[in-house]
Amino acid sequence: MSIRFLSTTAAALALSAGTAAADYSLTILHTNDFHARFEPISKYDSGCSAEDNTEGKCFGGSARLVTAIEEARARTNNSILVDGGDQFQGTLFYTYYKGKVAAEMMNKMGYDGMTVGNHEFDDGPEVLKGFMDTINFPILMSNADVSGEPLLADSLMKSTIIERGGEKLGLIGLTPQNTDELASPGKNIVFTDPAEAVQGEVDKLTAEGVNKIIVLSHSGYAVDQAVAANTTGVDVIVGGHTNTLLSNTSDRAEGPYPTMVGDTAIVSAYAYGKFLGELNVTFNDEGVITEAVGEPIIMDAAVTEDEGTVSRISELAAPLEEIRQKVVAETAEAIEGDRSVCRAQECPMGNLVADAMLARVKDQGIQVAIQNGGGLRASIDAGEVTMGEVLTVLPFQNTLSTFQTTGQTIIDALENGVSQVEEGAGRFPQVAGIKFTWTADAEPGSRVKEVMVMEGDSFVAIDPAKTYGVVTNNYVRNGGDGYKMFSTDATNVYDFGPDLADVTAEFLAADGPYTPYTDGRISQ
Repeated sequence: MSIRFLSTTAAALALSAGTAAADYSLTILHTNDFHARFEPISKYDSGCSAEDNTEGKCFGGSARLVTAIEEARARTNNSILVDGGDQFQGTLFYTYYKGKVAAEMMNKMGYDGMTVGNHEFDDGPEVLKGFMDTINFPILMSNADVSGEPLLADSLMKSTIIERGGEKLGLIGLTPQNTDELASPGKNIVFTDPAEAVQGEVDKLTAEGVNKIIVLSHSGYAVDQAVAANTTGVDVIVGGHTNTLLSNTSDRAEGPYPTMVGDTAIVSAYAYGKFLGELNVTFNDEGVITEAVGEPIIMDAAVTEDEGTVSRISELAAPLEEIRQKVVAETAEAIEGDRSVCRAQECPMGNLVADAMLARVKDQGIQVAIQNGGGLRASIDAGEVTMGEVLTVLPFQNTLSTFQTTGQTIIDALENGVSQVEEGAGRFPQVAGIKFTWTADAEPGSRVKEVMVMEGDSFVAIDPAKTYGVVTNNYVRNGGDGYKMFSTDATNVYDFGPDLADVTAEFLAADGPYTPYTDGRISQ
């Protein structure tokens, strides 16, 4: 089912001025938060084997997007293809090639514009500049002063005008205001208020005779709604950053597609290339939307992979084996990660990964880390540790997710974690920043006896009513392994981005030979 939007003012104009003949229709195709998922992914957003792909169990991948974009363009007279940011970071393709593969694939698909996501700054302005020099379309960022950054000052625009079907379209970029905390933009860039920045560009574009304005926003669904409410003249916002699925058919949608705020249509297509957004908008000659309908198209097995793209991605994947062989750390002893241990009790691998997660985001006010034991897939032998070994332990391309939630929700999460120990379920929680005591003798749901949280230098009893900062992986944060409470009872949710394997490898390497340990943080 598609929703249809028709404003009363637009309807009145159409009737009184007879503007129907001047209506202009445009299809906006869009992606966001692709995160280097050039190869197909599983239903859990992790890697998907060639066998599973052949059996039709995989989603996404650049080869499917190439086909879907071509088919979508054939359905319309006028179309544009835009991206809501965060092409960078998430798989070995980015680790090895940085932005080069993203540039190649986006050029191949014929993008018309993109906004800068915070992850485009993960390796500083230098890598972003290299990407910008390679792409055949504008990348935009309105809410930042880049005049002090020589690499970007003369090349990174706030907005631009493109033409399609004889009409001018204004594109404006938007980036998280706290990008300086989320990535590595350097000290020369000052990020500013999103609504003010957008309004400034709208006014400039309007003065140049543009009355159809699209914001490419990597700022999240809530900010997008606020920008729509606090600006005038914005027709469409293509979202990103919070991996939001807007849909009229999916029970996992966070809102309708499009979400209307006043006269502004907001769209977002989840993440990882799992969907191609397709919004069909009609404007009257005043530039007012009279209709906005559409739905994200799922990139499942029904979408044929483009053979040339499959071949090219396979070719690009070959050198990634070098990364897997690279020695990244050393461990003084073997790190126990066997499923029989990590799904039943505190285990050294669980402590390593949870410690690494918490260390990475502690400066963001995060106090508690929870990693599902089922996400730990192997042990690591003593001695040199290769990236391949780390990836064998953490093979799912899971990323760090941060959020705020209550002490009670954390208790509920731990109860879920220990609820199926008898079955060896993967939900068993490995933790950092907290310690807890539980018993297998009680009924599931009442097994956790005590939970303590690190406050300063000591542990204190958790307060069910207090709000705490939590980090987990994106699978658990989205409700995987029974952690539904994290998908419903969390605020300030952010899929922070770095791959859990990269975070763990960096933590392992930080202080010479790593010594695995347990310290009683989980007890019976």
